[in-house]
Amino acid sequence: MTAAKFEFDGPENLVDLFEQAVEKFRDNKLFGTKNGAGDGYDWITYGQVAERVDHLRGGLAGIGVGKGDGVGIIADNRNEWAIAAYATYGLGARYIPMYEAELPRIMKYIISDSGVKVLLVSRDDILEKVKDFPDEIEGLERIYVIESDGENAMARLENSGRENPVPSIKPNKEDIAGLIYTSGTTGNPKGVLLSHYNLTTNALAATMMLPNFISAGDRSLSFLPWAHSFGQTAELHMLINFGGQTGFAESPQTIVDDLALVRPTLLVAVPRVFNKVFTGLNDKMEKQGGLAKFLFDMGLKAAAERRAAGGDAGFLNNLKLGVVDKIVYSKVRAKFGGRMKMALSSSAAPNPKIAEFFYDIGIPVCEAWGMTELSPAHTVNVPETNRPGSVGKPIPGCAVKIDRSLAPDSDREGEVVAYGPNVMVGYHNLPEATSEVLTADGGLRSGDLGWVDEDGYLYITGRIKEQYKLENGKYVFPVDIEETIKLSMFIDSAMVHGANKPHNVAVVVPDWLVAGPWAQEQGLPEDPETLVKESRLIELIENEVKAACANMAGYEVPRKILILPEPFSPENGILTPTLKLKRREVHKHFGSMIEALYES
Repeated sequence: MTAAKFEFDGPENLVDLFEQAVEKFRDNKLFGTKNGAGDGYDWITYGQVAERVDHLRGGLAGIGVGKGDGVGIIADNRNEWAIAAYATYGLGARYIPMYEAELPRIMKYIISDSGVKVLLVSRDDILEKVKDFPDEIEGLERIYVIESDGENAMARLENSGRENPVPSIKPNKEDIAGLIYTSGTTGNPKGVLLSHYNLTTNALAATMMLPNFISAGDRSLSFLPWAHSFGQTAELHMLINFGGQTGFAESPQTIVDDLALVRPTLLVAVPRVFNKVFTGLNDKMEKQGGLAKFLFDMGLKAAAERRAAGGDAGFLNNLKLGVVDKIVYSKVRAKFGGRMKMALSSSAAPNPKIAEFFYDIGIPVCEAWGMTELSPAHTVNVPETNRPGSVGKPIPGCAVKIDRSLAPDSDREGEVVAYGPNVMVGYHNLPEATSEVLTADGGLRSGDLGWVDEDGYLYITGRIKEQYKLENGKYVFPVDIEETIKLSMFIDSAMVHGANKPHNVAVVVPDWLVAGPWAQEQGLPEDPETLVKESRLIELIENEVKAACANMAGYEVPRKILILPEPFSPENGILTPTLKLKRREVHKHFGSMIEALYES
C-alpha cells in the first residue's frame, strides 16, 4: 500500500515557504516576547524577522557555513531560534536543535553524531556546559552566544552579514533540512533525517485540514519546544505558512498569566495541559459544592444529552447550557485568554471525557497523531468532525495500513504503518535501524498498535514495545493506565509495572502544589520526604488511584503503590526533555522498592 498521489499547491522547501509568507504578510506581527515589566508583549513583524534572517545568513556564510553543513542550537523558543533556522535553510545547511534541559552528555553526543560545525547557545550558563566541546569534538569549529552578559556574539554575526549580504539558495526538495533527535528512553537518541519536502508538505497538509479555523492573524502562545517535531512543524512552519503569530511563554510557571496577555486563538499543546485544567476545575467544584457544583453537573449532563441528540436536545437543554455557559464555562474560556477557537493536541493517549468537556465549553481540542519520523503529523481531527477518542483521519497525501501480524489475536488491531511524503529519509548513521522501520513499499512502521473505524478514523491503543504480560497471560498497556491515574489533581507522575508478575503495581509522585496545601489543612508536615510516609497521604493516593481506575478491568488496576517525594523530571534523568518516561531509569533508581511491593 502507498498513499494516494497528491499534488501540493505550494512551496517544496522551507526557504520558499518562509520567503513567500514574508512577501504576503511583511507588515503583520509574527513573534511576541514578554516585556521587562511583565505586563505585556513586544512584537516584531514578518519583515523584521526576514531582515535578521538575511543578516544572519550572510554572517554564517562569512564563517564558512555552506550546503550540507550542520548548524546546532541549544535554546528554548525565541526570536533567534527561528531566525537561525531560516538563515541556515537559506544556505542549504542542516539545522540541529537541542533542549536547554538536555543532559550535557546527550548534547555532546548529538553535536558529534550530526556533524555540527557552528553551535548557537542561548545564554552564558549554557555556554559553560559546552565550552570545552570544540576541543573534544572533531568538526565543531565555533560557539556563539545569543544572550550574553558580555558581547552578544550572534549579534556580531548579524552585523557582519549586514555588511556582506549573501542571497538565499533554494534547496532541492530532497535536501536534508535538519535532524531532530528522538528523545531516547533507552540508550542514545536517534537522529531523524527530515528533508525540506518532508517538513514543507507536512506544514501545508496540516494547514489544508483547518481552512475554517486558521487564517492570517490567528495567534498562539508558544510553550511546546520547537526542538520537538510537533512544536516545530505545527507552531513554527505551519503558523508562518498561513500568516499567524505566536507569543513566547515566559516559563511553564507563568503560562496562565501569559495566556491572558497573549490571548491566543489557537493552541498547540499536549494533553496534560487540558487534563490539569479539567481536574482543577472539577476539584474546585467539588470543594465549593452548593450552586456552583449543581450548575457544573447540570452543564455536563446537558452537554451529554446534546451530543446524544446529534447537536440539539431541545429548548430546555439549550436554556440549561446557556445558563451554565454564562456562569461557569465563560470563566474557563477567560483563563485561556477569551479568544480560543481550537487547540491541537498530541503526544499522549487522548482522553475522550476531557476532549468532550472542552468541546462543550467552546474550545475544541483536536487530537492528532504522528511521530518525529513522520515530520511529525500524520492524522488529525478537525473541529467540524472531531471524534474524541480517535486521533483523526490522515492528512492530505497520507495513508495508514494496519499490520495485524503483531496482534494475531485481534480482529481489528495491529501495528500502524504510515505512508506519505512526510515519511523520514532515515536515521542518521544508523542504516540497520532505518531498515527495521522503513518498509519496501515506502511505509514507516510506527511501533504503535491501533485500528481504523469504518469512517477512516484512527484509534491508537498502545505502544508495542511497552506492552507486557502478567503471570496470568493478560496483556497490559501501561501508558493508558498511567495517563488515567494522572488525571487526579493529587498526582503529578505515575509508572505502572507488572511484567511477568501476578498483578500491577504503581509508582506515584504526588503533585506537591496540591498535596502540600492539603497536608497543611490536615495538620500534617508539608515536607515531601516526611509526608510520603504519612498514613493519611498514603490512603488519599490509594483512593485516588482506585477511583481513577474504576472503569478498568480488574487485572489492570494497580494493587500496591509506591509513593515518591521527588518528581520525575529531565534533570534527574527519569524523563526525556519531551517528558517521556524512561522506565529503565525508574527501575534503576527504585527497583528494589518496586520489588518489595510484591513481598508485602
